[in-house]
Amino acid sequence: MKWLTGLLVLILALLQYRLWFSDTGVVRLWQTQQQITAQQRENQGLYQRNRVLEAEVVELQNGLDTIEELARSQLGMIKQGEQFYLVAE
Repeated sequence: MKWLTGLLVLILALLQYRLWFSDTGVVRLWQTQQQITAQQRENQGLYQRNRVLEAEVVELQNGLDTIEELARSQLGMIKQGEQFYLVAE
């Protein structure tokens, strides 16, 4: 009877080891869930960025006001006949 109890304890220990420390165990499951959560957060941020870019593309396709605004802010362009004043701080 003593050897049967020892065998059962050994089997239980092996099963517990596999449950907690193997590649298919609980620890690996927790790590995978954390990776999934991080990837979902990143995907949400990228989705928001794509929505902003999509809106900008639609604006650029539909109107010249947006193109003019981008030319003024990013390229420093001015309209013909305008006077440009640079105020130094």
